[in-house]
Amino acid sequence: MGQQVLIVDDDPTQRRLMEAVVTRQGFPVVQAGGGREALEILNGPSGNDISVVLLDLNMPDVDGLGVLEEIRPVHPTLPIIVLTAQGGIETVVKAMRAGADDFVVKPASPERIQVSIQTALKLSALTGEVSRLRKTSSGEFGFEDLIGDSNAMGQVVALGERGAQSNIPILITGESGVGKEVIARAIQGASERAGKPFVTVNCGALPENLIESILFGHEKGSFTGASSKHAGKFQEANGGTLFLDEIGELRHDMQVKLLRALQEGEVDPIGSKKPVKVDIRLISATNKDLQVQVDNGEFREDLFYRLNVYPIEIPPLRARKQDIPQLINHFIDRFAVEESKKIVGVEGAALEMLSSYAWPGNVRQLENAVFRAVVLCDTDALSLRDFPQIAQFMDVDLPPQEAALRKPDSDLPPVRGSVQAVPVRDDTQPTDLRGHIKALAGDGHLRALEDIEGEMIRMAIDRYAGHMSEVARRLGIGRSTLYRKVRELGIEPRANAG
Repeated sequence: MGQQVLIVDDDPTQRRLMEAVVTRQGFPVVQAGGGREALEILNGPSGNDISVVLLDLNMPDVDGLGVLEEIRPVHPTLPIIVLTAQGGIETVVKAMRAGADDFVVKPASPERIQVSIQTALKLSALTGEVSRLRKTSSGEFGFEDLIGDSNAMGQVVALGERGAQSNIPILITGESGVGKEVIARAIQGASERAGKPFVTVNCGALPENLIESILFGHEKGSFTGASSKHAGKFQEANGGTLFLDEIGELRHDMQVKLLRALQEGEVDPIGSKKPVKVDIRLISATNKDLQVQVDNGEFREDLFYRLNVYPIEIPPLRARKQDIPQLINHFIDRFAVEESKKIVGVEGAALEMLSSYAWPGNVRQLENAVFRAVVLCDTDALSLRDFPQIAQFMDVDLPPQEAALRKPDSDLPPVRGSVQAVPVRDDTQPTDLRGHIKALAGDGHLRALEDIEGEMIRMAIDRYAGHMSEVARRLGIGRSTLYRKVRELGIEPRANAG
């Protein structure tokens, strides 16, 4: 688990009782026997690992209020839950004014503690996401807001921070999904243009007949359909940053006009009688090799040299696997709040599998995988069963009762209960003796989804002795849907179907 709970109390018995309650929720626990020890932990190298503090108010060395007063300037968003036997209004007001997020009167029931921790974590995650969104929308998102501290990302950050100090054109390269726009926003947030417009243009998604108008603008009546004046992306970004994503997809004739705009610092809106001066910071990005495109005549060489003044290459996620646990915890916090789930982390076996996976889709793929897992999860921690596609690819053996989840593209909820194996008929039989469904046919190619679905239904019918109501419930579909699939796939239900 990535979230630790710090229990601060001078009474060892109270600490043990609180530890039992917290560990039942799945949180690792750190204990402090007094306020001074708590401050040393929170201000030390492991302080950032603490996600919630359970703080006793009355302690002999430094009391709870003293801890709050010292910690709040250093950890302003850390959830702190105050516990005390004195539940008077004056005490509550003092604690809340000092920065407590919740107030619990001892002795408190385990349920009350659990609810308080879950609420504090939700509010913390929501506050963090709101802060990130606010910074992103205001152009103040900086390198300190990035997730991950691997050496590979440290080099990217160092280059980005240096490049941000000047107005030099920056070309960000890297595979799809590595976070090129995130780095571009961080560069803007670390520059003197922080808080100014940050305008994004996906050059690969521009309508062919509107590229010039979208980039450079047009005057009213300059062409059919131009019912009003349009400023264009260059003018929208005036004073700030223009981010041209997928720059390698830009049409050849537009490359000429883009080069002129960059050289002259002005644009020619369609139908305008005079150019318009613009002051922009240009950051472009691509997942292609522009030098190869130049060699093939697909990209202008002079524009390439204009863009590639300060290159920054973002490594793929497989080259910075140390960042995966932090990214997973970040996405869990975010999606658990969005989906109203009480999920506090990821189990060790699942984390080991996710950290070993190559992630060809990089951070974007990891984000979507965690999102799907959060939706599927019905416990307080993500486990192997919540990542069936990754488990199938990595050939990770799930517990027998969860073997049905190995269907790679299923959108069904997790199947519970034991699943028995179907006898093997030949070398291309989709199931093995452990009840696992094979994704590959005998020739090594992927099997059709319809065949896999048919085998899943046959296994379920065999396991539940033809009781179709139970089969439908276990597969997570309605009875009418099950009967329709049985007819379509030519499956013979058993005689005692019901």
